[in-house]
Amino acid sequence: MSIDIAPAVVYPESDGLPMADNTIQWDWMVKIVGELRELLAGQRVFVTGNLFWYPVEGETTVVTAPDVMVAFDRPSGDRGSYKQWEEDDIAPQVVFEILSPSNTDDDLDTRFAFFEAHGVEEYYFIDPYENTVLGYRRRGRRLVQVHRMQGFVSPRLGVKFERLDGELILTGPDGRRFQTREDRVAEIVAEWKRTEALFAAEQARSDQLARHVEDEKKRADEAAKRADAYATKLRALGIDPDEQ
Repeated sequence: MSIDIAPAVVYPESDGLPMADNTIQWDWMVKIVGELRELLAGQRVFVTGNLFWYPVEGETTVVTAPDVMVAFDRPSGDRGSYKQWEEDDIAPQVVFEILSPSNTDDDLDTRFAFFEAHGVEEYYFIDPYENTVLGYRRRGRRLVQVHRMQGFVSPRLGVKFERLDGELILTGPDGRRFQTREDRVAEIVAEWKRTEALFAAEQARSDQLARHVEDEKKRADEAAKRADAYATKLRALGIDPDEQ
């Protein structure tokens, strides 16, 4: 008697396509993922980009890979894909998509329908060439467009969207703009150099003050020695200096 064992379901972790079509799309993806990870550090949240998301167990063709996705109440850490049934059935609450030259209207519509059908609460579609963003928020079963994105703040992330001087700006709750990793490193290095310069200036002032205190101490010691010498001379003449 033989027992048939169903083969294990294989959930692919790659489709063989590049993560981004060009450096513009890539920079936006890395910028948003990096800044969100820094912003949400210490919280129980999983932030990643271009990772396959399988919302239904056993359905290997029901899958997409958002450019950026954020799943609150899920631990950070490495994953080959986001299998929702292994994540307490928690769908990513926030997703970002960055327009690329290869996107077609049908592709964008399909991805939007996927996000709408599988529980995404906030969806932001960024056009990095026009520096614009479309935002959508869940209303029941629908993702409804946010009609005014200028100054809009994500309820989940606390991130503000603005278009200033033709540039799309994302700002965290701390007031700091989202940056590429290179710009962020350059900012930190510049701040470090400013701090080093301030420390050197303070150290120089401290050293100068210390020298001044030392000089004053030397002058006081010399004055004390002269006073002792005069007192000795007075005593030699039979005069008590303490009575003068």
